[in-house]
Parts: sequence; structure tokens; C-alpha cells
Amino acid sequence: MRARLPHGLTELVMFVLKLGWASLFGGLMLIGIIASKSLWPADPVIHRYDALFAYAVAIQLLFLALRFETINEAKVIVLFHLTGTAMEFFKVHAGSWSYPEPGLIKILDVPLFSGFMYASVGSFMARAIRLFEMRFTPYPPFWTTVLLATAIYVNFFTHHFLPDIRIALFAATVILYFRTRVTFHIGDNDYWMPMVLAGLLTSFFLWVAENIGTRTQTWIYAGQSEFDWVSWSKMGSWYLLIYVSFVTVTLVYRHALVTDQR
Repeated sequence: MRARLPHGLTELVMFVLKLGWASLFGGLMLIGIIASKSLWPADPVIHRYDALFAYAVAIQLLFLALRFETINEAKVIVLFHLTGTAMEFFKVHAGSWSYPEPGLIKILDVPLFSGFMYASVGSFMARAIRLFEMRFTPYPPFWTTVLLATAIYVNFFTHHFLPDIRIALFAATVILYFRTRVTFHIGDNDYWMPMVLAGLLTSFFLWVAENIGTRTQTWIYAGQSEFDWVSWSKMGSWYLLIYVSFVTVTLVYRHALVTDQR
């Protein structure tokens, strides 16, 4: 590509290819969701949710066998699965969304493949940090990021019966990370992006993925029909959840955090 394309276009193509490779797990999950909705028979031998669970487990095992993910990354992804599934139990019970199809591998009306959707976010972040050789600088004190991530995660539960503090949490992400740059490597060059902007862009693409999930009726939000767009407020929820996800990933990738503010 470097021999055939102009320099700027080569860098853009490499960026897109690396981004696609980093999001391979999530992309394969979305392909599975779309394909299973289109091809699944009306009277199946195996329920679609159960097949999606088996499919997700197979992808994870294949990633490890082919060394697409390291063991440490897999540990973080398991943590994503557990925290995501815990949220699913609560949110489905609270009536925020539902899974309308039957399935045997369901607990408290939550199909266990759903945890892999959260895990795919963790997989993307971990792989992107490694593939792009990302550095985050100047990074705020680690304990403050853990405190904010904990407050965000807890608010996803408590706002059902206590005042919702998400506006304060939005402000806190900007105050805490407004100086932090995400530096990433493409070819022979380094580029950077404000971390808050990176969070916004990531949350938009996750909102797009949410719409794929609801259009295929894999899950449905309360009061939403098959052809309704997911509310823009869900993009805000994903924006906040990005910071929870990022702090979880940095449990493995602490070396990417540069606190030197010179």
C-alpha cells in the first residue's frame, strides 16, 4: 500500500484495517446476530439465544487458540462478562429492556450470550491498545479513575430508586480526562486524539450496534417497537460505560498510562 497509495491515504487505510481487526470479536458477534435472525427456522431444534451462546464461546476459544488474545486479556474479558451479566439481571428485572425469545441457557430471563456483548467491548479496547501501541497521557491519578468508574457503575443501578446523577458523572469525565490524549501509532507516525472525543466516537458506534440488536429483536427496550431507533440517551449511557470499561482494561494495560505531566 505504501508503494501504491499516497501517504495520507495509506495511513487512513491502515487505521481502518487496524480498527476493524481490533473490533473482530464484536464484529463477529454482530454478524452472528444478524445472520441468525435472517436464517433461523420458525421451529428450531436449538433456540437462537442458545446457539448465540455456543457461537460466542467458540469465538472466545478460537481467539485464545490462535493467540488473537492473550491470557491476561481473556481474564479481563471474563470480568467484563461477569459485571455485564450482573447489570443485565438487574436491568431486565427492572423492566429497562427484555429478551423476547425463548432459550434454555437463560438465568432470570437473561440469555447468557448477552454477557459476551459487554465482553466484546473489552476485547476491542484491549486489542486496540495493543495493536495501536496506545499511550494515555497525561493520565490522572489511577485511584480517581477507579472511583469515577465505580460511581458510574453504581449509578446504573441506583438511579432506579435514587436521584440520577449522570449529569454530574458526565461533567466528571470531562474534568478528569480533559487533558488526557490518546496517542496511537500507524506506520511510522504517531497521532493523537483527546480521550473525551475518543469516548464520544466509541459510544456512537456502540449506539449503532444497539440499533442492530433491536432491529433484529435480539433485545428490545421498554416501549420500543422493532422499527424504532434506540433513544439517543442510550448513547450517553454507553459514553459513561466506556469509562467503566476502560478502567477495567487498564488493570492489564497499566503500562499504557503515562502520568508524567511535563
